[in-house]
Amino acid sequence: MNKSSSGMLQIYTGNGKGKTTAAIGLGIRCAGAGGRIYLFSFMKNKSSEHAVLERLKPGFNFYIANRNPRGFWQKMSVQERKDAVDDARLAWAKVQALIAARECDMLILDEAMSLLKYDLVSVQEMLEVVGICKKSGIELVLTGRNVPTEITAVADLVTEMQEIKHFLANGVKARRGIEY
Repeated sequence: MNKSSSGMLQIYTGNGKGKTTAAIGLGIRCAGAGGRIYLFSFMKNKSSEHAVLERLKPGFNFYIANRNPRGFWQKMSVQERKDAVDDARLAWAKVQALIAARECDMLILDEAMSLLKYDLVSVQEMLEVVGICKKSGIELVLTGRNVPTEITAVADLVTEMQEIKHFLANGVKARRGIEY
């Protein structure tokens, strides 16, 4: 793998579909070049892409930071939300340990903006992780909606997924293998 001396910050954001898919695609490209990738999925539970990623270990590793089978925050009970907060905090500690050990070439924090939205991580803590990754040569990929301007300002690439039309608006239910 051709690694630069400093890592970059890539962000996939917006209300459109495809943020996680884009980040995973980038991770697969990195793995194909011999890179070591870690994906942390926050505020979502296991989805179909994890079955494929399981086959890419040890080059592409993932950690699901939510034990709730219903997955998304909006569908959780009060207790499930408390569990999700505990899961996210535990995963954030694992992220910090992974970065400190320099055990990856690419780090994907899927739904990282949810950590900020629900006050599980401060913008300052996220910026510290960005700075450490950049100095350490770790490519950092963040996904999620409503990226704070402070984080956008230090990003090297920001792609906004814009929804023009979506079949879910017409009552089509989320389909396994397509939406999750």
